[in-house]
Amino acid sequence: MAKRVTDVGQIENLMDIQQYLKRFGTFIYTKNRIGDLHMMAEEVRTLYEAGILDIREYQKARHILRSEEIRLQKEGYSK
Repeated sequence: MAKRVTDVGQIENLMDIQQYLKRFGTFIYTKNRIGDLHMMAEEVRTLYEAGILDIREYQKARHILRSEEIRLQKEGYSK
């Protein structure tokens, strides 16, 4: 069972970002994994601009999302 992310400080990986976004009613799944990552990055940016995330939390989430995108690209994900 996935842990429930109740605080942005608990974000450590991609699944945690998804769980955190669900708190705000944001569910992202389009069958395009890289597209999903871009949409999540946009949602994280929106939360930062709204003052919900501080700069460190925002940077950490963006780093996780970017790292996942790079990993997928290295593995040859093309969709």
